[in-house]
Amino acid sequence: MRRPVALRLSAAVTTLALAAATGAVLTMPEASAAAAGATGYATQNGGTTGGAGGTTVRATTGTAIHAALCGRADSSTPITIEVEGTINHANTTKVSGDSCNTAAGVIELKQISNVTIVGVGNGAVFDQLGIHIRESSNIIIQNVTVRNVKKSGSPTSNGGDAIGMESNVRNVWVDHSSLEASGGESEGFDGLFDMKANTQYVTLSYSTLRNSGRGGLIGSSETELSNGFVTFHHNLYENVDSRTPLLRGGISHIYNNYYVKLNKSGINSRAGARAKVDNNYFKDSKDVLGTFYTDAAGYWQVSGNTYDNVTWSAPGSENNPAGPDPQSNTTVSIPYAYSLDGAGCVPDIVTQTAGANKGLKVSDGNCSPQTPTPDPTDPTPDPTDPTPDPTRPSGTNLSIGAGADGSGKAAGTSFGNVRDGDMSTYWSPAGSTGSVSVKWTSATAVSAISIREAPGAEGAVGSWRVVNGDTGTVLTSGSGAGVITFPRTSLRKITFEITGSTGTPKIAEYETYAE
Repeated sequence: MRRPVALRLSAAVTTLALAAATGAVLTMPEASAAAAGATGYATQNGGTTGGAGGTTVRATTGTAIHAALCGRADSSTPITIEVEGTINHANTTKVSGDSCNTAAGVIELKQISNVTIVGVGNGAVFDQLGIHIRESSNIIIQNVTVRNVKKSGSPTSNGGDAIGMESNVRNVWVDHSSLEASGGESEGFDGLFDMKANTQYVTLSYSTLRNSGRGGLIGSSETELSNGFVTFHHNLYENVDSRTPLLRGGISHIYNNYYVKLNKSGINSRAGARAKVDNNYFKDSKDVLGTFYTDAAGYWQVSGNTYDNVTWSAPGSENNPAGPDPQSNTTVSIPYAYSLDGAGCVPDIVTQTAGANKGLKVSDGNCSPQTPTPDPTDPTPDPTDPTPDPTRPSGTNLSIGAGADGSGKAAGTSFGNVRDGDMSTYWSPAGSTGSVSVKWTSATAVSAISIREAPGAEGAVGSWRVVNGDTGTVLTSGSGAGVITFPRTSLRKITFEITGSTGTPKIAEYETYAE
């Protein structure tokens, strides 16, 4: 039975754009994609859903990505971050907050969970800047390009890994992404896709890995054997010297990948690793499967692979190539359902589907590329829906990732709760009146706000004023919570001032919009 790959594509719509100093462009995107169903080992251990069900924001800088992570209610609040443009050292700084642990010069997904990073619009390129996943779980990275990340020379990032995972990482799905270098270790590059220090339940699918000395590894040494349960399917490895991947311990499932010009070695199973290697196509390559550069043996189960112009070295004390006639020396049981394309069509199907900006096309299991259709069961809000809620303004909530302050607050509440996208948290004034503000680091155009009271506290807000926090000018006044509009104004700070109330006001969300 074929396991469906459920991916949701959003429709193209007219957009409203607003750029803050961080580079956050919180708009209705031209084209977005959100992953709704992982494949392979990422479906195990509870599954991988990323930011499904949470807030969706747009970012055009690394700083804005960090700000979105730091603007959540806590480190596990679901969020989908849609990325467009080039992310580099110049626009990636550290942002602080209780829900994040970030660093400059790297996209840091550290000690967090339930996050999707997806490229949209004209594409997302992480240029000389790596993505570091550490002590985290339930992460999706989709439709992005990561290129030329260095561990030596200048600039350096992420230890030279395009995407690196380490220290108790669980459930990561990287899909339809392009990972690229411009040479090997002597040129300053390291691995394209590395996992170590107890990383488990990972899938790499429909991605390209090119022009690198090292494709990637599972385990950093022959004694570091806590990693495993990794699936690689429908990926293109092209012009890579070795490690496609290097396996140290654990179990891997490697199927329907297209390998072209593996210059020194390919799948390197070592230190007790077991790999199920099915229906792959190897072309113009050397030593595509075996145990290499060690006497610590690894194992493989093979079926249906095609070896097209593959050469094999002679066995030695630290070389045990599987060829020239690869045979299984173990068995591997796979716990999830999957379907195999025939090896003969793998070059064609992978060429059409793998990598960023390919429309998220996938195989239907019959050697035919398919454009995924919306998943009606996907709980993630569609950010391109022009009218997701007729009682709220169109566009995207500009408060997500912004700052907040105000007058005195009641015990147990926080100003930040009004711009975290979470209706279960709120701010209350110290008394029956008070003010709360949303603020940005540069002038931002706003023409509407939506004041949303916490469940059970509806109707408490009485009279109010909306004030330009830069100048003190009253933009409008009235009574009762809800949507409030006023002439479009460019400002750094906008204040909602409660001048009268019944009971204790509880403001769950103070949303801002540029209609």
